[in-house]
Amino acid sequence: MSADEELAKDLGLLSAIAIGIGTMIGAGIFVLPGTAVARAGPLAALTFVIGGVTALFTALSASELGTAMPKSGGAYFYINRALGPLFGSISGWANWLGLAFASAFYMYGFGEYVNQLVGAPALGLGPVTISAAQTIGLVGAALFIAINYMGAKETGGLQIGIVLTLLAILGTFTVVGLLNADLESLRPFAPPGTTEQVLPVTAIVFISYLGFVQITSVAEEIKNPGRNLPLAVIGSVVIVTVVYALFLVVLLAAVPNEEVAGNKTAVVDAAELLFGQYGIFGFGLGTVGWGLLLLGGLLATASSANASILSSSRINFAMGREKIISPSVNEIHPRFGTPYKSILITGGLIIAFLLFGNLEILSTAGSVLHLIVYGLLNIALIVMREAEPADYDPDFEVPLYPIVPIIGTISSFALIAYIEPFVILLSAGLVVFAGAWYLLYARQRVESAGVFAGWILDRSEELPDAAVAAADTVRPDAAKTPAAGTNGGFRVMVPLSNPRTEKDLITLGGAIAKQRGGTVHAVHIVQVPDQTPLKRAGQNERIDAESQKLLEQARADAETFGAPVETHTVLSHRSFEEVFDAARTFDADQVVMGWGPTSHGRAESRIDELTHDLPCDFLMLKGRAFDPSRILLPTAGGPDSVLGADVVRLLREEFDSHVTLLHALSEDESQAEGRQFLEEWAAENELADAELIVDDRDVETAIDDAATDATLVVVGATERGLLSRVVRGSLVLDVLDDVDCSVLLAETARERSIRERLLGLEKE
Repeated sequence: MSADEELAKDLGLLSAIAIGIGTMIGAGIFVLPGTAVARAGPLAALTFVIGGVTALFTALSASELGTAMPKSGGAYFYINRALGPLFGSISGWANWLGLAFASAFYMYGFGEYVNQLVGAPALGLGPVTISAAQTIGLVGAALFIAINYMGAKETGGLQIGIVLTLLAILGTFTVVGLLNADLESLRPFAPPGTTEQVLPVTAIVFISYLGFVQITSVAEEIKNPGRNLPLAVIGSVVIVTVVYALFLVVLLAAVPNEEVAGNKTAVVDAAELLFGQYGIFGFGLGTVGWGLLLLGGLLATASSANASILSSSRINFAMGREKIISPSVNEIHPRFGTPYKSILITGGLIIAFLLFGNLEILSTAGSVLHLIVYGLLNIALIVMREAEPADYDPDFEVPLYPIVPIIGTISSFALIAYIEPFVILLSAGLVVFAGAWYLLYARQRVESAGVFAGWILDRSEELPDAAVAAADTVRPDAAKTPAAGTNGGFRVMVPLSNPRTEKDLITLGGAIAKQRGGTVHAVHIVQVPDQTPLKRAGQNERIDAESQKLLEQARADAETFGAPVETHTVLSHRSFEEVFDAARTFDADQVVMGWGPTSHGRAESRIDELTHDLPCDFLMLKGRAFDPSRILLPTAGGPDSVLGADVVRLLREEFDSHVTLLHALSEDESQAEGRQFLEEWAAENELADAELIVDDRDVETAIDDAATDATLVVVGATERGLLSRVVRGSLVLDVLDDVDCSVLLAETARERSIRERLLGLEKE
């Protein structure tokens, strides 16, 4: 079963910070100090600080984007949404391969630490010699690939435990180091020839900061995300930067630099040296210190490698969902319930990188690919701020905009220049490959053009022709074709939950999609009790069978109209709220849903907010069997009546309906004025041949009388908040509950300003 999972908000601030710290404190601090000190001397501590500050600018941008767009895929999703699928392809591939390089680096470091215990020899394979660390890393990589393939995963409590253990080990080392530190040993702080190595070394150690953006991938699971997500993202970067800097300063002040420089497990040897100066009952503690830091290195490298492999499947899922790559990559294993193809592909890359790379190449390749992503992420924030799409409403906003994202962009891209030319060339080749991949493969399949292209094309008369032509050239093929007369442009989403109402809703949605040359998206929203994990519910065969049956019937009903149909199952702890999230996820232009007594649970307190900020036009159908043969459309003007007229025209074209327009006179309106208004309105909305009725009675009486001969009443929501009253069962127009025919309520999407949201005001 294919399902977009909606998870309960059960991650607190501590858990969210643990995710960020747990993915950052990895092989970087346990393996790279030797390399950093060998090239930069005591300035190695400064390189970790510069890396942290560079990450901090991107962390601020990621925090805003994460609170505005809490979707699986994290940075890739934000870039794809803002900059379009060309840059989405570049960022997706860079993120995916960057995680593979990082995982290979972590496993190489894991091999170095295990080798401290076993002392394995190098392995010769013909003319190729594989070091002991590589051999152990390959075994470890195979183990973690198998674990992810079979679906075993860390729990939130275990992740917190690992993070606290690592911080305790590093803290213990730092305290012991402080007791033995001699700051004079740091002089000269910048030995000759080391200053020019600061930025190149920063580029190498930047891999130590990968992972903070992963917090945004679980934004929907974080309690009070508007507050806790930015605190977690920014806080984890600050904490890790301080820990790294303090650890390096103490290491270099307490241990001779020559003991650290070039040593891949320098921190273990340093711990043995430092702890060896203390003893209990005459026994030295050197072995204890050696064991503690060895345990820390094993935990950090293993945890980071596993997290990277796990994260790669999220990237693949998001790319498959957007059709940048084939969705078949995300095929779920029938037994283990994991995206096994994605894991195997990523695993193959990790093994290849381990075989042909060394620590420095693996770390710099992982760094440069993520720096590309981080630079694009900062640009994505600027685009979203300047374009102001209707659904962009972050709970947290970057301070000092646009200075912060501009510095984040420049610092991320500038740091790439200090990486060795071979890795830069390799990364440039990837960018070219990702661009070619989009142009030759994905452009024919992707449907969403992104915010930036839309912003440019909307201003085609103001902007240079070259910019407009470029934006139009790289747009997806589906986005270049007008909605009418194509199969991919206009999207009608039909949420389904009840087999008894499925046929009527699909009939209406299919007719609209056919007339607009669009696609029906039949979405079965399965509400799962809060006590049941969504992943467990996704393995329920009964739910799977019922969903497949409902969606297969929906597909058959929609295809009778000749309209393409896509089916989706969404598991959620919510029902009504999920309709709005799904409409945004599937980029719906119109939602056709049932109208009747339902239980909305946690949505109850948010109904007004949801229904006053609609992601698209909504049509709600209530009543007996759907019969559009004789349609009554009451109107008093307004955008919702226009939407109603639009729907009526489509139904008339499809079903050859007889249409009657009704206008109930206001208190100060004469019969002649009412007739003139109705005739003009009918002509403007291409319904001039409809039967016209002008009634001087109140609206309810007029509708009740005119509906006697109708089979369908279409009502535009001329009152603000009419949809919310329908949902809560407090509709003022009681006549719509009393008429004998079906009723279709039409309400257009409206965007409210920040002031209106805060004060609860309505647009005039």
